[in-house]
Amino acid sequence: MTGTIEEGASQTRGSTHLLHFLVRLPRPMERVWPALTTPGGLAGWFTAADVLEPRLGGAVTLRDLGAGQVTAWDVDRVAEYTVAGGGRIRFHLERDGDTGSALRFTHEFRGDLASEETWRTRFERLIEALEAP
Repeated sequence: MTGTIEEGASQTRGSTHLLHFLVRLPRPMERVWPALTTPGGLAGWFTAADVLEPRLGGAVTLRDLGAGQVTAWDVDRVAEYTVAGGGRIRFHLERDGDTGSALRFTHEFRGDLASEETWRTRFERLIEALEAP
């Protein structure tokens, strides 16, 4: 199985923007989870996590977005980070067949912080990292 980035979608509600992606990943959830929830994993495809306390209410500082807290945490399934200036980033993992995972991603933010193309590039890096032996 190879990874794919399915169509991204964006919505605007007033001054709030929502980006959604469905990313099919070539590895089981147990292998994908650390890429979304550890400083080393996030740094490999997204941004450095200078602080990341892996629990609901834990502190998080994502270098490119700012500091905040973990606002959802369901081990091996859901991680959500809400950071000042960077909005809310939610990773929701599901099984996809016998050996893959589906990542349902949402980024809620204000202003011109992110674009579909920026996230598409990041997800391409995530797929490459997960496909490496």
